[in-house]
Amino acid sequence: MRRLPLPRELEHLADAQARCVSREQLREHGLDADLVARRVTSGAWRAVGPLAVVLHTGPLAAAERRWCAVLGTEGVLGGLAALEVHGLRAWEHEEVDVVVPRSAGRTGPAWARLRTSTRRADHDVTRRGGLPVHRVERAALDAASWSSSPRTAGGLVAAVVQQRLTTAERLLAAVEEVRTGRHRREVVAVLRDVAGGSQALSEVDLVRLCRRYRLPLPVRQARREDAVGRTRYLDAEWLRPDGSRVLLEVDGVGHLDESRWYDDLLRAAEVTRTDEVLVRLPARALRAEPERVAALLRRLLDPSAGAVRRGRGAPRPRRTALPLGGRD
Repeated sequence: MRRLPLPRELEHLADAQARCVSREQLREHGLDADLVARRVTSGAWRAVGPLAVVLHTGPLAAAERRWCAVLGTEGVLGGLAALEVHGLRAWEHEEVDVVVPRSAGRTGPAWARLRTSTRRADHDVTRRGGLPVHRVERAALDAASWSSSPRTAGGLVAAVVQQRLTTAERLLAAVEEVRTGRHRREVVAVLRDVAGGSQALSEVDLVRLCRRYRLPLPVRQARREDAVGRTRYLDAEWLRPDGSRVLLEVDGVGHLDESRWYDDLLRAAEVTRTDEVLVRLPARALRAEPERVAALLRRLLDPSAGAVRRGRGAPRPRRTALPLGGRD
């Protein structure tokens, strides 16, 4: 549908806000409630709750949904929605998290998930593309606290650091400031492992497995060069008593993609030296069959070693059907 003419300043504002504006902004630019109602009734515009209006009636893209959620609640983008704006990948979420004061009593569009909070620290809020959003550390810890399980919370904070949105040290400092929140113990444990060199939750699982079964801790993210001089990183590397090395790559389900699998195998061949052993394991094996993995690593690290020694609290072995791959 053809755009209806708007005052120039309002046109610029609408373009900056993905064609979503608040009713207050419309009033400030001379469009009264009756005019807005006529344009909504005629099908030129769409009302989004009592506070916001979209200046078209077509499908809403992600940016439009974010603006509508913020303008429609007068809140701040938080949690996974804020992290996505900051650049987090592979954690997309249909609902848009918006943080509002606990006493606000507001409602928002259907796709907005209102999160009430008594923490209204100005230093937690920044602007990205004009949107008011929580900074990475606040958003990450909130999203972890809202997660359905401790493992999801740990995986999220590991991903935030792995994708270089912030550092483990800054997140740990933020945890100390808050001192509350669901899954706090797991979040702190994962961040400490990440600060020690782990880059993904599967690597955190590996370190925990080594401690549990009294295996030597590996060098994590060991740096190598491939056949054409590109820098590559291996998940884990151990030095054996005879001076040779054991290399380990832990693969999640993403590595089962054909192009990724093809590149993984070629890379492995390029970076492995003649006196080294390279092992690839599915990420799920570290959780589903830890004793089996520990026995395999012990045999590779010291061929003269006997059966795997159980760590404190380790379960007795059991047979488990293990599909290839596994989610990190």
